[in-house]
Amino acid sequence: MRIKIKVIANARKDEVIEGDPLIVKTKEPPIKGKANKAVVKLLSKYFNAKVRIISGEKRKEKWIEVEERNSR
Repeated sequence: MRIKIKVIANARKDEVIEGDPLIVKTKEPPIKGKANKAVVKLLSKYFNAKVRIISGEKRKEKWIEVEERNSR
């Protein structure tokens, strides 16, 4: 599943705000990929699945891919 997100770095707290696009706030600065790593970790917990950034590595607007889990 692919989702468009907006990242806000240097925020007061880490949080995910539902909307279109999904807003992800992180305390980490946008330096040397720190914010991106924090976003991936935060969204992995939020979706309880593996998440990766597929587009927008150096932009506030990004596309992520959430790995869908097979139901048994």
